[in-house]
Amino acid sequence: MIYLDNAATTFPKPESVYKALDSYARNSLANPGRAGHKMALASEHTLADGRHRLNQFFNGKGPERFIFTLNCTDALNMAIKGVLKPGDHVITSDMEHNSMSRPLRALELAGVIEWTRIPSDGQGSIDPQTVAKAITPKTRLVGISHGSNVVGTTQPIEEIGKITREKNVLFLVDAAQTAGVLPIDVQAANIDLMALPGHKGLFAPTGVGVLYVAPGVHVNPWREGGTGGDSSSETQPKDYPYFLEGGTPNVLGVAGLIAGLQWVQEQGLKKIHQHEVELVERLWKHLDEIGQFTIVGHRDMSRRVGTLSFFTEALPAAEIGGILDQAFDIAIRPGLHCAPYIHKAFKSYPDGLVRVSPGPFNTEADIDLLAGALKEILA
Repeated sequence: MIYLDNAATTFPKPESVYKALDSYARNSLANPGRAGHKMALASEHTLADGRHRLNQFFNGKGPERFIFTLNCTDALNMAIKGVLKPGDHVITSDMEHNSMSRPLRALELAGVIEWTRIPSDGQGSIDPQTVAKAITPKTRLVGISHGSNVVGTTQPIEEIGKITREKNVLFLVDAAQTAGVLPIDVQAANIDLMALPGHKGLFAPTGVGVLYVAPGVHVNPWREGGTGGDSSSETQPKDYPYFLEGGTPNVLGVAGLIAGLQWVQEQGLKKIHQHEVELVERLWKHLDEIGQFTIVGHRDMSRRVGTLSFFTEALPAAEIGGILDQAFDIAIRPGLHCAPYIHKAFKSYPDGLVRVSPGPFNTEADIDLLAGALKEILA
């Protein structure tokens, strides 16, 4: 199979990740504990090692501020429901994933919060000044996806973070599409909360994510339970990261995350990003030549990640995806991509778009074969 659905989950993983997972599962997979036997201590060390690496990679304010979660959705829910109070006002954009939008919409419908979705321009970009103008005295949180999972557009989080810091508003960044692809400095961007998955740009297996919580930001616990150390407290221990990590974490996933992060650092973010956007540009040129496709989003490769979405009046997106899968053994992602507000903004709702998202292991030949298949389908 030619796999071009890396915006959903990267595949394949680097060989070093597979080896790390196999070795860890066979030799070290115990319940982490700070006062247990050797294997328990080894598992605890793996968690600590992962936090230190993440803290260095994202320039955090302490390894204990990196909370291991189930995935990016889990991290976003923890952040949103952990900081908002009745009467708060929240600002997002129409470029958000359902993992950001659905929790907020549920709170809005319940009468807990007020919610403003600022519009993007015709190419998927958000004007930071539009964010500034939307802030009110009740605004508690601004939540922005760093990179769109549909059109690939990246947002100026440094400029938005400067505004939120000046206005004393919390800044939440959804880094699902950019962590491991673009540099992110949480201090330089004034990020208070950042959610990211392990299974995308950091090449971990599914089932592990991260929530960064800056010092001074209080997040109520999403779950409460065992912490592997303090068993005497009647409520969740207040020290980080255990305050937000009730229950047994996915230590195997963290071991894979460490191996994936090491691989990303060896390759370099610039190399990974350049390779992916060059493949996107190659596909874009093919589609221009075919001439029957409409592509959404802008073409400035310095302001996007390696994701390209398009449609044709000839066939619905879902049908194109099915034909590519069944007849050509090419995996792409058709539909609404868990982001209905984006599709409404681009007038592609409810049928959706064809999304192609190459990764580091894809080649120019993969893109050429996809283009040939699309041309044949239309013919």
